[in-house]
Amino acid sequence: MRGADEGEGSLFERVDEGLVLPTELARGPWNPGALHGGPVAAVIAQAVEEVIDDGVDWFVARLTVDIERPVPLEPLAIDTIVTRPGRKVSIVDATVTLAATGMVLARARALRIRSANIAMPYEDPLVGPMLQREPAPEGPEHGTHHDIASGLDYVAFHADAVEHRYLTLPEPAGGEVFDWIRMTVPVLPDRPLTPLQRVAGVADFANGISHVLPFDTHLFINADLTIHMFQPMKGEWVGMASRSHHGPHGVGMSDTALFDTDGRIGRSEQSLLLELR
Repeated sequence: MRGADEGEGSLFERVDEGLVLPTELARGPWNPGALHGGPVAAVIAQAVEEVIDDGVDWFVARLTVDIERPVPLEPLAIDTIVTRPGRKVSIVDATVTLAATGMVLARARALRIRSANIAMPYEDPLVGPMLQREPAPEGPEHGTHHDIASGLDYVAFHADAVEHRYLTLPEPAGGEVFDWIRMTVPVLPDRPLTPLQRVAGVADFANGISHVLPFDTHLFINADLTIHMFQPMKGEWVGMASRSHHGPHGVGMSDTALFDTDGRIGRSEQSLLLELR
């Protein structure tokens, strides 16, 4: 982990209204000229949160990002539109395009549900226990650092803009991995990270932290990311209990339970393109 404690810089710089320029901190592991999926999801989350206020306290219950092409370190246009207005449920669609050509690089859809105080029967002896959140495991202070950027000779998101604290490490036989992850730089300068941006930015790590296939022989690139949340995240650390699955026909997936330090907050999934290097 290089520079994760300094907190200097940002993933993007604002060029103009709706136009951003990725920094080197947004780079990914597969190609130094292309972005990691985490910054792509995080800047989309930021754009969704900037949709014009309509007076409803919206909670993003689902965010789905389809990465149609590698996203380069070039000026990007991010457009959002409310395609399903409402007072209880609303949908925001977003697109990320290459500013120079208008080529679509990623599409996203955010399902928003209004936030409200709804009485729950927590005291009911039968229903109450089932309403309790799944507790989180030990916190990040009990985790260990594991270098996932060994041999990398350039600045990148996974090496320089996040901090990892593993409770369990990848095993040769596969299985579930638990990693606490914290973003250390904002999406845009002088803008504090929001809970949604923190989750969106790190959920894309699932295929990397739970990898079974060797990095030096195989590619397992996610073509999408779907995040479901039922609980607002608290704090800076996102806990990921992740597992990768692989089919014999070049397709895989990751499956992740998401936590904050108080307990379960949601789930994320990725579809994986499997190839030989």
